[in-house]
Amino acid sequence: MAGLLSTAAALVLILAAVSEAVPTQLVVRAKSKDAKFIGTSMGGALVIIRDSETGEILAKGLTAGSTGSTQKIMTDPLRRGVPISDATSAKFETTLDISEPRLLTIEVRSPYSQRQSMTKNTAQVWLLPGKHVTGDGIVIEVPGFVVDISAPQSPDLVRLADGKATVTVKADVSMMCGCTLTPGGMWDSDTYEISAVVKLDGRLVATVPMKYSGKPSYFEAAVDLTKGGVYEVTVYAYDQKTGNTGLDRTTFTAF
Repeated sequence: MAGLLSTAAALVLILAAVSEAVPTQLVVRAKSKDAKFIGTSMGGALVIIRDSETGEILAKGLTAGSTGSTQKIMTDPLRRGVPISDATSAKFETTLDISEPRLLTIEVRSPYSQRQSMTKNTAQVWLLPGKHVTGDGIVIEVPGFVVDISAPQSPDLVRLADGKATVTVKADVSMMCGCTLTPGGMWDSDTYEISAVVKLDGRLVATVPMKYSGKPSYFEAAVDLTKGGVYEVTVYAYDQKTGNTGLDRTTFTAF
């Protein structure tokens, strides 16, 4: 009988604790540094929400929606209390049932469809029962550029003629939200350093500035070769004003 009473008492306590849990809404957004929100067009940002003390995953999912309003985010003066998001801006929204304050660790991995450029950024915040965090919500900044080399690609083979060959390096470079780079545009490619670094057997062969190809976010450079071997190509983008940096790597073989 005593055992049954103890079990019943424990159940009462558990049920009471569960009943005290309060649904609490939380919105998380990932925003490209010096640009817009990371949303569906880039595969979203993977959001993982953990209890900071226990490591328990409380919620997980991808941001979805648009990159947001260019005017609100990039043009209008930033004013305290005025949201930069709108109804379509990409977000991850969840409701957590909590009965006491929880210190959360929010991890954002993005952009999810560009794994060669995906980075992890985190923030810690307190969430109080019934105190919703909506509107812009928790905005986590994601620095960097998306860089995606389209040519050459491993295992491309380049034949030397009379001991010489020219390889055209091509890459797509954009902000982490997918916002495109153009000369004189909102994200002015003329102000960024975009170059191809070519190495053979670990030794530098050339560092060649890449030029705008005429198509938004596409850049290219010609690299002259005089030796056979396996080459490594690194294309990087760098913004001196913001410190944004991104790169991609590939290899090819000349013979």
